[in-house]
Amino acid sequence: MRKTLLALISICIAAFAYANSPSDSSAILSEQCKISAAAVSTLKNLRYGNTSIRKDVASLINGNLKVQENKDAAQQILNRMVDDQLSSVSALEAKYCS
Repeated sequence: MRKTLLALISICIAAFAYANSPSDSSAILSEQCKISAAAVSTLKNLRYGNTSIRKDVASLINGNLKVQENKDAAQQILNRMVDDQLSSVSALEAKYCS
């Protein structure tokens, strides 16, 4: 349980740091994908439902990204991550964030 809480806190801190950026650079988009993969993996391992995962991670995406087009693209990737059978962070990152 401690590892899970530490992972979620780390995700929130990283998300907050990138939320304060003025625009969506490629580094921010890449980092957002990694944050989404970590969040999806953590929530899948906690046996959250897909709807809850989508809602929680979508709030991170909407808080971090400024450009609507980037939000939409990140949301599509999020949906694919949630629907995928993969649940490890590294597998999700390799498949969706490269």
